[in-house]
Amino acid sequence: MLLRAGALLALGGAAAPLTGCDLFDRDDESRTPDPLEPLAAEATALEARHRAAATAVPALAERLTAIADAHRAHAEELRKAIGRPAPSGSPAVAPSAAPADPDTVRAELRQAEQEGRDNAAKACAAAPAERAALLGSIAAARATHVEALK
Repeated sequence: MLLRAGALLALGGAAAPLTGCDLFDRDDESRTPDPLEPLAAEATALEARHRAAATAVPALAERLTAIADAHRAHAEELRKAIGRPAPSGSPAVAPSAAPADPDTVRAELRQAEQEGRDNAAKACAAAPAERAALLGSIAAARATHVEALK
């Protein structure tokens, strides 16, 4: 069989295209986004929002920094589960021109946390068992953040 295929190639008439080289070029994991990618990105974005708010409202800094730290830990765990490194550097924190109203800041962050909680709960319900515990923990933490921002 191998001799026959070699003879066909030598004559210039391959019966089937050569796809064996494709085995070395394939990287299916990098082509297909992992379902946890949006949650990891969301955790990073929530961390950045909380850090920016902590800068804008020093009276809330301690509470918001603790929540931001939790989001950073979640993003790291999600990246480990995905098997991809986190983006380098820390999330961008937008500078604040003037201190913001604490009630407004808390309300906006509470809304973001509620959306994040819902996203994590949906992902948990759809996840395979080995990921459900992580996602359930993140959904529970985000629910706790909603309460902490009241």
